[in-house]
Amino acid sequence: MFQIGKTIVSEDVLEKEFVCNLSACKGECCIDGDAGAPVEKGEVDILNKVYEHVKPFLRPEGIEAIEAQGTSIIGEDGELETPLIEGGECAYVIYENEMALCGIEKAYNEGLIDWKKPISCHLYPIRIKEFSSFEAVNYHKWHICGDACTLGQELGVPVYKFLKDPLIRKYGEDWYKELELVADEYTKFKK
Repeated sequence: MFQIGKTIVSEDVLEKEFVCNLSACKGECCIDGDAGAPVEKGEVDILNKVYEHVKPFLRPEGIEAIEAQGTSIIGEDGELETPLIEGGECAYVIYENEMALCGIEKAYNEGLIDWKKPISCHLYPIRIKEFSSFEAVNYHKWHICGDACTLGQELGVPVYKFLKDPLIRKYGEDWYKELELVADEYTKFKK
């Protein structure tokens, strides 16, 4: 573990290799699991504000779930998350070419909103755990991402490099530059 500012970063973020392989997994992370994607407190208002711009991209069952449950919910563990369709896939899931994608990100890509998607989705396979005075930055291994791990290994791309943009979005440029310095030193030490 490494401390950078008020974060504790797992070595796995530096060591593990990962590149999303949507052509292989078809966006399974948005439709598998027993809970919605984690939502930060500050994102609740954003989801409420962008919903009307996102709604035209959503499927009827997604709209129905959101309008019945809300743009975010409190899950069984007491944490904020995206709503699900009948306990299954995320209500924001859309399908294009048999691939599960995010309706929020579609609205962002179309220039209708300036918020890409919940940071937890953008950061995956990194998961953030908040504690009273710091955040733990951990790599989350999920069997459905086996193809992403294989592609990451083939291309030699560590998790922190694959997630450069979302890590900067979450923690800023200076934090990421410090992470790169730590990664360089860590790599030298490991050799």
